[in-house]
Amino acid sequence: MTTTELMRERLQSLTPVSVNIRDDSALHAGHEGAKSGGGHYGLSIVAAAFSGKSLIQRHRLIYSALGDLMQQKIHALSIEAFSPEEV
Repeated sequence: MTTTELMRERLQSLTPVSVNIRDDSALHAGHEGAKSGGGHYGLSIVAAAFSGKSLIQRHRLIYSALGDLMQQKIHALSIEAFSPEEV
């Protein structure tokens, strides 16, 4: 299973309305983080779980859902997290 597939699977715990994951790893070839195998990703996610939450709270929910992927397979993650009311 690819890292993107693992991310998508784990983010289902937030019951998202939509999830878009972009693998930007190729843009960072030779970067120190890439040497250890960690990839660079962009995430755009819409979920009711974010309603009434601050930006930091939303990011914490995402980091919690992704768990150990953040230490192993993901070196950098750019996040756009919205509630359904915001889109």
